[in-house]
Amino acid sequence: MHGDYQVFIGLDVGKDGHHAVALDRDGQRLHDAALVNTEAKLRQVFHRLARHGRILVVVDQPASIGALPVAVARSCGHDVAYLPGLAMRRIADLHPGAAKTDARDAYVIADAARTLPHTLRRVDVGDEALAELEVLVGFDDDLAGEATRLANRIRGLLTQIHPALERVLGPRVQHKAVLQLLSRCGGPTGLRKAGRRKLLEIAAKNAPRMGESLVEQIMTELEEQTVTVPGATAAEKILPRLADSLREVLLQRDQVGAEVEGMLDAHPLAEVLTSMPGIGVRTAARILLEVGDGTAFKTPGHLAAYAGLAPITRRSGTSIRGEHPPRGGNKQLKRAFFLAAFASLAHPLSRAYYDRKRAQGKRHNAALICLARRRVDVLFAMLRVQNPYQARPSDHALAA
Repeated sequence: MHGDYQVFIGLDVGKDGHHAVALDRDGQRLHDAALVNTEAKLRQVFHRLARHGRILVVVDQPASIGALPVAVARSCGHDVAYLPGLAMRRIADLHPGAAKTDARDAYVIADAARTLPHTLRRVDVGDEALAELEVLVGFDDDLAGEATRLANRIRGLLTQIHPALERVLGPRVQHKAVLQLLSRCGGPTGLRKAGRRKLLEIAAKNAPRMGESLVEQIMTELEEQTVTVPGATAAEKILPRLADSLREVLLQRDQVGAEVEGMLDAHPLAEVLTSMPGIGVRTAARILLEVGDGTAFKTPGHLAAYAGLAPITRRSGTSIRGEHPPRGGNKQLKRAFFLAAFASLAHPLSRAYYDRKRAQGKRHNAALICLARRRVDVLFAMLRVQNPYQARPSDHALAA
């Protein structure tokens, strides 16, 4: 964020109120006070400080609790940016004192905007579609976490009362047929009472292809255990409820996924992102939210460093040498790139690159990170020219 600004406002945002510190170009304080989180109070402060010149408003959280200050600042015609939390903590270490207060944090934000503009990230101006998309993707993330929790709870109960049955149902616990069997029959006792014919009738409706083999595996594993484990009776009552809850959560994920896809299709960069092998609707939405059109990053290396995919060189004299994977970066973006790289292993070019890294002695995760880093270069170029993915002829020859 570079511009001819005369006032730098740092906002340490909060739920009920914020703390605002405004500095001029020389670092003199123009404002330092708590600020109530209402439109009227925000406009009042922005209007008064605008008398000193052009304003840059910087927040430490542009979404959720920081959404109103960002919206009001835009409405007043001021530029808005945000300072990532990790960068803020590192910059705070350069300032004297070790206190952690809202006033100090607001001053650190304002001073970083004044002296270190390269640390700031742009807040996309006026893109209402991205704001709506962020709410949906955030809700989908919550649903995914809830689905994982329920699935783990079901697998935990099955492991407790009948480990052999869990080995069959556990890996497929989110399949509609498995959830329907657990919902209708409960645990091992209920499945045994239902019998083969009833289980086939339930499974065939939800899994026409694997229904018969699934029931055969269930009946085989049921015979592996004849004793009843303490707690099995209560588990028989809980498992149907957990299955119903998980089925409802997965249904909501499908609905949200359709809404995300519909909203993403309207964005001009959607076709560019989803054209790359391994990038689906949810991954494309996350990348779009975190990266935008990519213009905030000068080079692919900057984008890779922001995502936590660029290796860190450690060298000191002759005793410490080498490169190590970074532990920082944008965790959500790093996960999106990692999952996309994993999904792209079905693509011949990506698989060939992964296999080369494995042949060099790298383990699975390390090879995937290398692949993700390589794909960042490609994605960066795609966003710059806004063209869909196209493999070069030399890449096909190399893969062959």
